[in-house]
Amino acid sequence: MKISTEIGSIAKIIGEERAVEYVAKAGFDAWDFSMFAMCRYDWATKSLLKNHHPLASDNYLAFARKLKQIGLDNGICCNQSHAPFPTYCKEIRSYLKRAIECTAEAGGKICVIHPDNNKSPQENAEMYLELLPFAKQHNVKIATENMWNWNKELDQSSFAACATPSSFCEHIDVINDDFFVACLDIGHAEMRGSDTTAVEMIKALGPRLKALHIHDNDRWHDSHQIPFSMNIDFLPILKALKAIGYDGYFTLEADKYLNDFTADNVFDGINNMANSAKKLVEIFNDIKG
Repeated sequence: MKISTEIGSIAKIIGEERAVEYVAKAGFDAWDFSMFAMCRYDWATKSLLKNHHPLASDNYLAFARKLKQIGLDNGICCNQSHAPFPTYCKEIRSYLKRAIECTAEAGGKICVIHPDNNKSPQENAEMYLELLPFAKQHNVKIATENMWNWNKELDQSSFAACATPSSFCEHIDVINDDFFVACLDIGHAEMRGSDTTAVEMIKALGPRLKALHIHDNDRWHDSHQIPFSMNIDFLPILKALKAIGYDGYFTLEADKYLNDFTADNVFDGINNMANSAKKLVEIFNDIKG
């Protein structure tokens, strides 16, 4: 089993180029291409802000190509990516094909694209079906992900697209295409109010499950912390993955873990992340099939 991690949280500290290099040196097998910087979204006004990031420029493919080469020079590849969100924003929707292009250029095989939290499987299918021919041309699979909304009165998560096993499976099955798969966010499935568990999700998704976002939380909030640091019990989750024959990457999305790190010590944090991912692999390998 191979391990990877998102580079978005690292890039905020040292930039994408050094992020890919550090991920390799820490012992990861691959890097997850975070493309949130492609669109600077203002949640208050629900509009895009001016953006001078290379991914927002006309040279976005050259930037993706550069990151790919840095990875290859350091012995790792890009395994998957994450497109910008929220996808209910029309301006961001216009960048989703660019995200798929960048995924292919970097060498990634899966691009995670959020569903619209508040739309049905059939409504979300319209967006995905529009993108699928383009994704196929670039040999990139699209993955949808289990989401959540926050209920302020109950102070916990509430239903959103793909949040339950039935909703997630329906989102995949209504499209029924090998290039449309599931990315299970372990932390989202373990939040209070989610009305499911990661184990239930894994068992329901079965062979539809091709990618993971792995992080820890307090079984209440979307904490996005390093595995084994909080309250999620990973052993039954790993047993469920073994039972369905999951053979994809173990990809960390512990993007809040590095919040208090600086350029001077961020490599220590990345090493800690790699060690937690390696521990997941060790446990997974020790499970009898």
